[in-house]
Amino acid sequence: MQAVVMNEYGAPDVLRLQPFPDPRPIPGWVEVELAASALNWHDVLVRQGLFQSPLPHVAGADGSGYRRDTGEKVMVVPSLAWGTREAAPGPGWEILGDHRPGTYAERVSVPEECLVPVPRGWSITEAAALPLVGLTTYRALFTRGRLRSGESLLVIGASGGVATTAVRLAVAAGARVVVTSDDPDKIAAAIELGAAAGTPHSGAGWTSTARTLSTESQGFDLVLDPVGRWSESLACLRPGGRCVVLGSSASPTATLELRPYYFGQYELIGTTMGSPEDMRSLMAMIDRATVKPPIIDRMFPLPHAADAHARLESGQAFGKIVLDHR
Repeated sequence: MQAVVMNEYGAPDVLRLQPFPDPRPIPGWVEVELAASALNWHDVLVRQGLFQSPLPHVAGADGSGYRRDTGEKVMVVPSLAWGTREAAPGPGWEILGDHRPGTYAERVSVPEECLVPVPRGWSITEAAALPLVGLTTYRALFTRGRLRSGESLLVIGASGGVATTAVRLAVAAGARVVVTSDDPDKIAAAIELGAAAGTPHSGAGWTSTARTLSTESQGFDLVLDPVGRWSESLACLRPGGRCVVLGSSASPTATLELRPYYFGQYELIGTTMGSPEDMRSLMAMIDRATVKPPIIDRMFPLPHAADAHARLESGQAFGKIVLDHR
């Protein structure tokens, strides 16, 4: 088959379309003819060698297409071998595209439990953009963050797939959402998605400004931090508030002042990806609340995966970047 292959770690230009071995049959696994795949920041880290993926390698966690055994339209759920505990994944857990060939290819093979039908009314391209960010965001907001109707949510960053998905899911759940960004156009776009307001997240005192946008200016019930700005995120919480952290693109380390943390009765919660139960709950919510598909920033033909990665790393995208395999 043809696939976008990385023969070395490095910049986007290491991604090249070339022949790659077909998926090998595994009992209980299903082969999918892929119509589209979607980019995630996780793919950038794979390309850079953070996870020491075997070379040559095919990256990509998200995808949609057709089961080769039944022809059914499906989405690929990239959370493999979660395990038996909902609290956290087991020791065998992995993300598709880390050490197994991923979705930047004509075909991919995954466990049957990792396939779910495309939501009603969604295109197969839109469906490719949902699994990783949808599952990750659902778990962050509801399973781990315990967000409820009537609560307030601050989303750090207004443009990425997690942030745009968080706005839609939280609004559908009845929460009041505020976003941050240094780009006024991205704040405006997030408000069009349903956010109540937005504020820049740079300069002295921006956290105080953000707090004024919360209910009664007391701070937020929940802060979603997909970039790793812990100290600032905690400063935006109400007493007893919760901060869910699911990324570290701003910095791989964080320093906290302990006294404000424990006197504030804050919760700092880590999360990543999600379980099959989280995915079932997400799909039920999409069906029940008629959640719209993810925002697509731009589509690239599969052979132009390097250009798609450059777009992702530019920080200019709003929503998901998708590769068209057709």
